[in-house]
Order: sequence, then structure tokens, then C-alpha cells
Amino acid sequence: MNSVIPNLSKEEIKSRFIDANKTSRRRSPLILHKRGDYLNKVFNFILEDSYMQPHLHPSDEKIENMYLIKGSFGLIEFDDNGSITKTTLLTEGNLTSIKVPAFTWHTYVMLSRKNIVYETMEGKYEPNSWKKMASWAPVEDSEEAHSYLEGLKSSL
Repeated sequence: MNSVIPNLSKEEIKSRFIDANKTSRRRSPLILHKRGDYLNKVFNFILEDSYMQPHLHPSDEKIENMYLIKGSFGLIEFDDNGSITKTTLLTEGNLTSIKVPAFTWHTYVMLSRKNIVYETMEGKYEPNSWKKMASWAPVEDSEEAHSYLEGLKSSL
């Protein structure tokens, strides 16, 4: 997984974590690509209590490359019924990148207070077809999301 990871300034990092603290999703993206670009690039500034509904990317070229920049997280993969099939821990100084195959149900949970993940994926961004959310998992910002997230963390 060779990718040139852009540099971030200390000011940019501080600002993005301030933004993440203000959102219900507890994260702030810094999107580097332009609408219609084939290569999508984004930094995600994610706080420990952020929940991302499991999802998949339904197209052969949509292989998600994740690079840990700061913190630690667990990548969790699922089968079509929502059962966990694989977990992978990414930590600074150890495993710091991973590829998520297309058509793979997945989410990731933060294990550090502040986390930065750089992601790339091929494929022209179309909001209606970019990702499919798992119907078997709680939606973000729902009452069930917090306990579901805690259960995911305990599986790691």
C-alpha cells in the first residue's frame, strides 16, 4: 500500500479536533479530493467515542486503504448477518495500514482519545452508490448506537 500521505500542520490538526468535539458524530473529515475525482483522499480526525455504522463499498474498485497517523483503532469486519468475522488492531509503531476489500462489511472503533486516519479509495464519488449501510446495525446518533459501540469495543 504505497501512498504519499500529505503533511498536516499542527494548527490544522488542532482545528480539526476542535471541530470534531463540536459534532454529534465526534469526527471531522478533511477532504482533499474534488468532486468527480477518481482517487478519493480524506483525513479523518476521530474522537474515541465516535460511532460509524458498519457499511460496505459496493464496487470492485472501491478498496479502502487506511493509514493510521495518530492514535489506535480496531477495524472490525462482519458477515452479511452482522456477525464479526475478523478484527485487526492498528497502533502507532506496530501495524499502521490496512486494505479493506470492496464488498466487505466493516467499521472501525477508536481506541485512543484522539485519532487521525488517512484514507484513499478509487472510484468516482457518487453519494447514492458510494457506500451501503448495514441494516443490522444501529444508525449513527440513535439511542442504540452507544451500547452497540461499547459491544464492538469489547470484541477487540
